[in-house]
Order: sequence, then structure tokens, then C-alpha cells
Amino acid sequence: MSTLQISLAIIGGLVLAGVVAYNAWVTRKSVPRLARERSAHGPDDATGDETVPYSPEDLTGHEIQRIDPVLGDMPGASTQPDPAAIAVAAAAVHVNPLLHQPERRPNLDALIDVITPLVLDHEVSGDALLAALPGTRRVGSKPFAVEGLCDATGEWETPRLGQRYRALQAGVQLANRAGALNDIEFSEFVVKAQAFADAVGAAPEFPDMRAEVARARELDAFASGHDAQLGFTLRARRAAWSPGYVAQHAAKLGFVAGALPGRMVLSGSESGQAPILSLVFDPQAAMAEDPEQSALREVALSLEVTHVPRSEQPFVRMRQAAKALAEAMDGVVTDDAGQPLSNDTMDGIGADLESLYDALDSRDLSAGSPQARRLFS
Repeated sequence: MSTLQISLAIIGGLVLAGVVAYNAWVTRKSVPRLARERSAHGPDDATGDETVPYSPEDLTGHEIQRIDPVLGDMPGASTQPDPAAIAVAAAAVHVNPLLHQPERRPNLDALIDVITPLVLDHEVSGDALLAALPGTRRVGSKPFAVEGLCDATGEWETPRLGQRYRALQAGVQLANRAGALNDIEFSEFVVKAQAFADAVGAAPEFPDMRAEVARARELDAFASGHDAQLGFTLRARRAAWSPGYVAQHAAKLGFVAGALPGRMVLSGSESGQAPILSLVFDPQAAMAEDPEQSALREVALSLEVTHVPRSEQPFVRMRQAAKALAEAMDGVVTDDAGQPLSNDTMDGIGADLESLYDALDSRDLSAGSPQARRLFS
């Protein structure tokens, strides 16, 4: 073999090796980042792999640092919640027990309900009231409820077995996200309440329909102008993420698995309170046969503004969570159109939120209150 042939063979081998190495590098870059166990190096060991996040034991007990807060129709941010709902796959996260505690239903409130007294001339047992309740607790698109004044506690409550009640009232909600109570729904309420009253021997005292429908329209107009659902999108800059990789980083910020595939939540400080934040990604990726091979290019961070008390500083924590996740996972925080959100835009959203909270407070519909959560639902 001549020297030329040997040289060409060597060059060809080097080119082939370079192509193989390049393809391997591209393939490695395109593989979703995975959730992994802690490396053998200590936390302060500079030789440790910074991309190896946490062991399962590290995933609880962490809170986002709070800072002073800084909405409405906000520029650069999504005002619609992501409809997808998602739980974690393949990552060892602990489900917050607060998520599984039953929430106590708020009482009827004249602020957001039509309330009709049902006058009794004798006490009635809870057993009889429950037997007489209608099969459906809705009037059109509005919730319908019956409450009794409990003889034992002296408080209004949903009828219970074994209790006795000396007064009754029926109610229907004036407005919700489906709109204001209308004439037809009010008439349905009258029919349903009258049938219940006849069954238990009570006499209903219905308010004027026109006045209540007008009140419903006014409340709905206020609610329509002060409803807010805020969303950020976190997009991968380069390598995609696996569901477990996202879950481990979110868990370090206090997020726990939600009830549905592809959803994590940051729980409130009190039992029965709505989640402060939701983190959602493709539920199909979470339910895949091998979730760690699922590639996520984006996740959504959302806040139901009217459902979370101002005292929880939800926007501050949302902003912190978005920044922390973007830094940890090499992502960028954008609006739903893919435009990065600047600090100035974030500051503007925070200022608008404070104005919204003030307006809700002025109507005794403070964000996170039972009345606000019912109205904005």
C-alpha cells in the first residue's frame, strides 16, 4: 500500500471518528434532562455534578423566601389559566396532606346570595330535611343551598343527621363565572325552594325578583372587571426536561404532587385554602410508559389571583419560583406568546395586582375569602 493510500485511510478514519463523536454529542444534548439521585460527592465538593439535584429526602421542608410584593389586564403576561392539569411521574415527591382534607362549605351570605327565609312553626329534624332536599343542588348554572339554624350550636349549617333545627333558609348564588342570575333561574329557584318548603311544612318569604336580578347584574359587572388569572410560561433554552427533572426542581421550592397527572401545587398556609400556585405540564408526558424519556420544552406556572389571600404574597412567590426554576433548569420566563418577561413588566403586574386587591377589599370580597372563591368560580 502506498504512502498516499495510508494517509487517505488515516484521514478517512479521523473524519469518521469525528462524525460519530458529533452525532453522539447531538444525541446527548437532545435527550431530556433526567431526575437523578445525589452523587457520591458532598454538597460542598466542587467536583460534584451540579445537574444531579436531590435525593427524595431533600424534597420536603423547603419554602420560598418571601419579599415585599411589588394584574388586571397585564401586558406581557397570560390572563388565562392553562387547562392542562398534571402530576409528577417518576420523581419521589410527597403529597401534602392538606390537599386531601375536606373543605368546609361557606355559609350563605347576603353579599353574593339570594336568601329566602323558610318560616317554621316547630322544630324539624335534620333527617327529615335531608330526605326532602332536591336531587340537584343547582339552579341553572348557580349553586342552590338550604341551611338550618342548629338548635344545639345556634349556628347556620347544612342539615345533618341527628340534629334539630328551629329555622331554615334557602339560597341561590347571584353570580359566578357563568354570569348573573337571570329571570329564568330565579323562577327555578322559587319552584325548587317552594317544593322543599312544602315537604317540611315551612312557609317561604321570597324577595322581589326584579330587585334581586338587578343586584345580580351589578355584582356580575363588578366581578367581570376584577377577575384575574395570571400565567407565566417557562421554556427550555436548550435541552428538554423530563417530568421527573421538573418535579425535583419544583419540589425544592415547596411544590407537591397535585391530584391530576402533570400538576404540582404550592399549598397555602391553612387547611382548605386554595393552592397558592399551580405548575402544569403535558399530562401525556406524565402518564407515558417511560416518563423519563418524555421531552418537555415548556411548563406553565399559574395563579388564580382572586382565590389566594394577599397575605400569602402569591405574586411575589410566583415571580421567585419562576426565576428560581429558570435558573436551575436553564430556561426563560415568557408570556404565552413566547416573549420574555422583563423586570419592568413584572413590576407593572405587581402594581396592578395591588390595585385589584384594594378593589376587592372595598367590596368585602377580599381575595381568598370564601365569598370571593365562590363568586370567581
